[in-house]
Amino acid sequence: MEIEMDRQLIQGIWGYHWWANRTHFDEVSALGEEAARKEVGKQFSFPTLKGMLAHIYGADRIWLERWKGAAPTKLHGDADFASLADLRKHWDSLEAEQKAYLSSLGTADFKKTHDYKATNGKPFSQPLWQMLQHVVNHATHHRSEIATMLTMTKGSPPGTDMTIFYRQPKP
Repeated sequence: MEIEMDRQLIQGIWGYHWWANRTHFDEVSALGEEAARKEVGKQFSFPTLKGMLAHIYGADRIWLERWKGAAPTKLHGDADFASLADLRKHWDSLEAEQKAYLSSLGTADFKKTHDYKATNGKPFSQPLWQMLQHVVNHATHHRSEIATMLTMTKGSPPGTDMTIFYRQPKP
């Protein structure tokens, strides 16, 4: 029972992650390229909406590569994407890769320890379940910044609470 619950929890938080990312991305895209590139404030982790989205993409990408055994040394960012459409194309591809990776995992894989290096070369070792949770939590932090930036730009965006996600009918 515990193992199946672990699997359901990981699948649930990642389903939420993809939905919340798409929700914010759609809100930013609706504003247009110029608004997405406009500096909202240096108090944010990244001063533009596009930059914030690119950072979430970059972090998601680097973690997936680590789980697959690679040792990436560069985090993709705003400058790596010519436009929101370019970023979205990469993002959709990444999400498909993430879904394939997560669906390939057996329940025992969640507890396996992964050795990896940060982009600065510092070594770390953690169980996969912790890293899977971290990626979702990391993006939640930056999505909260995006929500604040959107509020400052156009008014409060739609909510991305987990309960809203869980209440939606699933295909």
